[in-house]
Amino acid sequence: MRKLFSILLVFCIAFAATPLQASSLIPSPPELGADSYILMDVQSGRVLVAKNPDQRVAPASLTKMMTAYIADREMEAGRLSMDEETTVSVNAWKTGGSRMFLKEGNSVTVRELMNGIIVQSGNDASVALAEHIAGGEGSFAQMMNQQASQLGMDNTRFTNPTGLPDPDMYTTARDMALLSSAKIRDFPDTYDLYSKRHYTYNGIRQPNRNQLLWRDKSVDGLKTGHTDDAGYCLAASAKRDGMRLVSVVMGADSAEARARESQQLLNYGFRYYETFRLYEGGEKVTDARVWKGAGDRLDLGIQEDLYLTVPNGAREELEPSVSVESVLEAPIERGEVFGDLTVTHEDSTLAERELVALHSVEQGGLFQRLWDSIKLFFLGLFQ
Repeated sequence: MRKLFSILLVFCIAFAATPLQASSLIPSPPELGADSYILMDVQSGRVLVAKNPDQRVAPASLTKMMTAYIADREMEAGRLSMDEETTVSVNAWKTGGSRMFLKEGNSVTVRELMNGIIVQSGNDASVALAEHIAGGEGSFAQMMNQQASQLGMDNTRFTNPTGLPDPDMYTTARDMALLSSAKIRDFPDTYDLYSKRHYTYNGIRQPNRNQLLWRDKSVDGLKTGHTDDAGYCLAASAKRDGMRLVSVVMGADSAEARARESQQLLNYGFRYYETFRLYEGGEKVTDARVWKGAGDRLDLGIQEDLYLTVPNGAREELEPSVSVESVLEAPIERGEVFGDLTVTHEDSTLAERELVALHSVEQGGLFQRLWDSIKLFFLGLFQ
């Protein structure tokens, strides 16, 4: 009995001395055969996996995501509508490659063109819409490049709305992930077009080439591409348990490979990471003393929601810290910046945000200002 007790005691001491793992173990990301790829969380913007994400490559039909994005922008501005009609030009009708099978001189709606671009990957539809919006492909390409710059797509240049080969046109996996995220974030009302499995126009039914729409119910877009120069490309997005990821695979060997490798990226991200909102925009993060004001406290927070993507189990290990100006004097306007919020994990900075005033503080009366000036004077002496 005494011997058994001794064994149990040694076991308990050894167990207590073993550190518990606060976070889940995470294996290395999958190694894919594609030229470049990236996996990004849409809400936080964190890149989870990447290989050559800034390598310039031909965009192929992923270009059409920008073509459709420009149309969304035009509709938001009231310069375009889904029911608006346009007449198919000879130029659009003659455009080669994948087609919607438009006919020269026919009248077609913007809604039909959007379906033709997104679901059927129609080059003819892309040209028809570009001509309708900007008068020609060249002018439309200028709009595409202006929009790309606004989205931070610093390594992208468009020369046409289709993605047909051009030595002067290029993009990167990272830039296409930024564009995909912008589409989902900015225009959710038309994002459902990317989840359509088929579309029929002119009596011709064509399937969406995104094979993941049939294989994974969490996948609901975005776009495929292929040319001899670009290889097989796929920008895909999926949402599971409130977490949305975007994967971009460029230069795969086949349609099957781009789907398989995109699935690997998405599964890896969902299995080993989680995304959550740490602070809500307008939520009080801290407060500070205000001098010479009608009130003596100021609530400080961030302007927009702060989402973080971390390894599963690491949420409790995050270390938020704030830095606030030492002396805040009224009057203070709502939105003024008075400090910073920093969130770290294991000595790595995950996020930095400005701390702003969540409300205004009016200047206090004459006596209040004089009294606070005296206190600040003596405070300065002691400091």
